Amino acid sequence: MFTLAEVASLSDIQPTYRILKPWWDVFMDYLAVVMLMVAIFAGTMQLTKDQVVCLPVLQSTVNSKVQPDTSGKADFTTVETTTGQEEASMRTVSFESAPTVTPNILLSRATSSQYQPTESGQELKKEQKDSSGRKTNLDFQQYVFINQMCYHLALPWYSKYFPYLVLIHTIILIVSSNFWFKYPKTCSKIEHFVSILGKCFESPWTTKALSETACEDSEENKQRLTGAQSLPKYVSTSSDEGSPSASTPMITKSGFKFSADKPMIEIPSVTILDKKDGEQAKALFEKVRKFRAHVEDSDLIYKLYVGQTVIKTVKFIFILCYTANFVNTISFEHICNPKVEHLIGYTQFECTHNMAYMLKKLLISYISLICVYGFICLYTLFWLFRIPLKEYSFEKVREESSFSDIPDVKNDFAFLLHMVDQYDQLYSKRFGVFLSEVSENKLRGISLNHEWTYEKLRQHVSRNAQDKQELHLFMLSGVPDAVFDLTDLDVLKLELIPEAKITAKISQMTNLQELHLYHCPAKVEQTAFSFLRDHLRCLHVKFTDVAEIPAWVYLLKTLRELYLIGNLNSENNKMIGLESLRELRHLKILHVKSNLTKIPPNITDVAPHLTKLVIHNDGTKLVVLNSLKKMTNVAELELQNCELERIPHAIFSLSNLQELDLKSNSIRTIEEIISFQHLKRLTCLKLWHNKIVSIPSSITHIKNLESLYLSNNKLETLPAAVFSLQKLRCLDVSYNSIAVIPVEIGLLQNLQHFHITGNKVDILPKQLFKCVKLRTLSLGQNCITSIPDKVSQLLQLTYLELKGNCLDRLPATLGQCQLLRKSGLIVEDHLFDALPSEVKEVLNQDTSIPFANGI
Repeated sequence: MFTLAEVASLSDIQPTYRILKPWWDVFMDYLAVVMLMVAIFAGTMQLTKDQVVCLPVLQSTVNSKVQPDTSGKADFTTVETTTGQEEASMRTVSFESAPTVTPNILLSRATSSQYQPTESGQELKKEQKDSSGRKTNLDFQQYVFINQMCYHLALPWYSKYFPYLVLIHTIILIVSSNFWFKYPKTCSKIEHFVSILGKCFESPWTTKALSETACEDSEENKQRLTGAQSLPKYVSTSSDEGSPSASTPMITKSGFKFSADKPMIEIPSVTILDKKDGEQAKALFEKVRKFRAHVEDSDLIYKLYVGQTVIKTVKFIFILCYTANFVNTISFEHICNPKVEHLIGYTQFECTHNMAYMLKKLLISYISLICVYGFICLYTLFWLFRIPLKEYSFEKVREESSFSDIPDVKNDFAFLLHMVDQYDQLYSKRFGVFLSEVSENKLRGISLNHEWTYEKLRQHVSRNAQDKQELHLFMLSGVPDAVFDLTDLDVLKLELIPEAKITAKISQMTNLQELHLYHCPAKVEQTAFSFLRDHLRCLHVKFTDVAEIPAWVYLLKTLRELYLIGNLNSENNKMIGLESLRELRHLKILHVKSNLTKIPPNITDVAPHLTKLVIHNDGTKLVVLNSLKKMTNVAELELQNCELERIPHAIFSLSNLQELDLKSNSIRTIEEIISFQHLKRLTCLKLWHNKIVSIPSSITHIKNLESLYLSNNKLETLPAAVFSLQKLRCLDVSYNSIAVIPVEIGLLQNLQHFHITGNKVDILPKQLFKCVKLRTLSLGQNCITSIPDKVSQLLQLTYLELKGNCLDRLPATLGQCQLLRKSGLIVEDHLFDALPSEVKEVLNQDTSIPFANGI
């Protein structure tokens, strides 16, 4: 038995897919139901009433011979009379059972006169006188037997099995009509589509988006008439907003206006979505995106629907053909030859099928239904092949709404939408909202502003190393509107925000001078760009490909510092996208961290006013450096990790060069250092993290050198020429293989910072302590066994590193270094603890930092 709940669940299946049932499928379903009722009705009548009634066919002449009856009890005489015409045969098909015996047949048992009373004889004579029919010698059971025999022998099969054929054909047609809803390869996609479509249709965001579209024109006209001065909540100057491009993030169209042709205006009359509705809408966008990627690549649903329609059409033709052949077999009169003469005594019987008339009527009805069904199938095939159902265009939706970026779809996705249009085109229109990136960005903007309020953003503002107010936004769907209300912000960092949009409200941030765009191809409105062009001083751009650099970056005429971090390999980008640097007329600092094989020739556009150039390569060998010769005003040059093997000759042409940094290269020899004598202003030379094995004596020609960095090389000795640089204030030779500090070090009376950590020094010369201006002395990780008492002469010493040596004690004279404190003394704990208490008290003065591990 079926429970009521199970039966009720069956009725829910059809409404679930009704949205994908066009009128012809619905009509064919009703026709199938009617055909099913015909089959059931005919079958019911066959089970209850179907029968044939048969009479024997007698000889045309009178047979005077007495024939015994089947029981052998008596003889009888039959009188042959001519009979009239039988009733017209009927050609109606029906199945009926439960045979009955007709009482109008005159059964005459053969009796002898001696067994018949006088009264009976008189009655028989009277009946014979009144009757004009045929008289036979068969009894009731014999007639039942003949009727059953002739039902199976004389009655055509089509009359007997007509209800079953109708039932089977109808079931096949029903299955064919719904197979694509149940086939495993398609049903999951269809169920998913119907589910998403229903949610998209009922989503509050759909209503809001379409309402905004309907109100935009009237709202824009209202603003134009009233001449309102207040800024709209969303302003877009991009006429092709529907198809955003990372390489063209700002409008280049002439005649910029504050209000664009299609502004993204937050309509105040529409209720703001609550958080739950916004999250549901965002989930729908993601579902639609994944469903499209899953379905659009195949056309299985379309092929399956075409296949089942072809099957139904072939079925219709087959039914029509064979029914035409067997329709004439349905007749009211049939001749039966059962070949049971030895039992009955007759060879031939005339039979009537009492359901022939009804079968005829039902057959006509069935043929009419199947003809209508077939014509609908032919129309369906015409519709399937008349238009390309594997392509679907949202052109009308794009024309009626501001979502001009709704893409056309294809294959099964397109076919499902064509089927939905047969139900109601409003479904496709509302569904198209969730295919639009513009619509998704609007939703993200609303959700973003709902989450990131002014108060929350204020909590994320911090102070950086330069004591400036800084806000860092990371991996958001956009830039919250409340950011532009932080008018006292100095630095704004936007990282991994692909849909960042800088609106006109940024003009309120009068203190903003530094902007960071990390993998964030931001778009700016015209008013916002005008503000950035006049106020922005420092810009950091990190990108994966050069195309991600916003085009408006090259138009910031007042920009002074530009930091570019990303792939600028000239093999992939011939012009490297820097041809527009000529507009950056006030650019002073250019920092490029990339994988260049040559310095871009276009960089010379800013050469006349560039004062600092930094190139950090990722290990790619920098070969061509001729462009450096044109940068006559460059004061600071850094070429780091460029796989340089020698000092580039182009550097010697930079007459204004003050600082040169060649860190992390492959330089082995620096014999070219003699050419630095032409660089009269060079004060800082950084050759650290290379493979230098010796310092040439020609270094003495760099008279104005104040800082020399040679750490992390392969030096074993320090030549006396180094100590002839009287202006040297900083000398760093850490992490080499130096064993001896030359006594000439005492000549450097201006030396303030000396770093020799990580070498093989074992003895400190007394001349070292003649450098009374030393403030920083790094002697860690050597082989030093003792510190001379003359360390007390370093009255300006603030930092002393001794950790990692072979010391057994510290001199008590450390207490005489007036500026040295415990925090600046880097030494092992036990050595510090061994100092006299008065020395430790001096070192602990004016410090609240607890001593731990000598740091």
